[in-house]
Amino acid sequence: MVGLASSDLAKDRQECADQLVGLATCLPYVGGQAKAPTLDCCSGLKQVLKASKKCLCILVKDRNDPSLGLKINATLALSLPTTCHAPSNVSECPALLHLAPNSTDAKVFEDFANSSKRSNSTTPATNGNSTSTGSTNTAKVKSDGGRGQRWLVFEMVCVAIFSMVSSSCTSF
Repeated sequence: MVGLASSDLAKDRQECADQLVGLATCLPYVGGQAKAPTLDCCSGLKQVLKASKKCLCILVKDRNDPSLGLKINATLALSLPTTCHAPSNVSECPALLHLAPNSTDAKVFEDFANSSKRSNSTTPATNGNSTSTGSTNTAKVKSDGGRGQRWLVFEMVCVAIFSMVSSSCTSF
């Protein structure tokens, strides 16, 4: 059973390699360097989720993989769909990735889903003022990011995708 789950994950990684390029502009946010995702990040996320719901799940699952060379905060990455107003149910990730329910990886998704439920039940709805503040922050982050930083992020994602694809190819 472990071998089957491993081959499914390798297949999923390969399927998502091209999709994850769409999340390159999200790396400053999910890495904790930006206060809000850029508009480009949210657009890319919507495209990734439209193509395959499991690609964001794979990114979060592989967040500690040293071959990625990136730091990804699971909470920030899992909050992207809500922050970007892109409907997604991250609590489906363990099933999509065929994770054992009591595994460490499944617990990350479960803990996030439980904390989101708690915060949604205790947090009042935002009014127009807070939404416009969020939009201002998003615009600031985008303008502060600069082309150089975006190019660096793109290069890092390309290296990460190459690493994932080459490691899945060598496992055959």
